[in-house]
Amino acid sequence: MDDTIGNSGWYGRIQASGYRLTGPRRAIVDLMAGSERALSPIEIYDLARKEYRGLGLVTVYRTLEKLEELELVQRVHQPGGCHTYIRASQGHQHILLCTGCGRAVYFGGDNLGSLFNVISRQSGFNIQDHWLQLFGVCLECQDNAAPIRLVE
Repeated sequence: MDDTIGNSGWYGRIQASGYRLTGPRRAIVDLMAGSERALSPIEIYDLARKEYRGLGLVTVYRTLEKLEELELVQRVHQPGGCHTYIRASQGHQHILLCTGCGRAVYFGGDNLGSLFNVISRQSGFNIQDHWLQLFGVCLECQDNAAPIRLVE
C-alpha cells in the first residue's frame, strides 16, 4: 500500500495535527486504511475491538471525526439515513457502493458538466459543487445471489 494512503502515512498526518495516536485510535486507523467497504461506526467498533479490546464507542466517533477533518476518511450518506465511512479518495471522485456487502469503489466523472448546466438553467441555481454516490450490487454479490426461480 502506498505510504501516502497507507497506515504510516495516516499516522504521520494524525501526529502532525497534534492528535495523539493511542492504541485504540491506531486500531481504528489500521481498520479504515485497509478497508474497501463503507463501515458504520458500530461495525468499526466491533471490528477494531478484535485488535484492541479496551476500545470504547466514544473513541470511535471522535477518531472518525478527526480522520474526516484530516480528509483521510469521508462520510457516506446511506439511503436509510445512517452514515458509514470509507477511506477518502485522492482528488475529486465519486462513489459507487454495493448495497449487498458495502464495498466502495471510486470513479471519475468529469463529463457531468453538461448535465449540471442543464440543471442550473432549469432550476436557476448556480451549482458550485457536487458529491455523487451511486448504489448498486457488485459482481461478487451478484454471483453469490440465489438464482431467481420463475414459477409457472
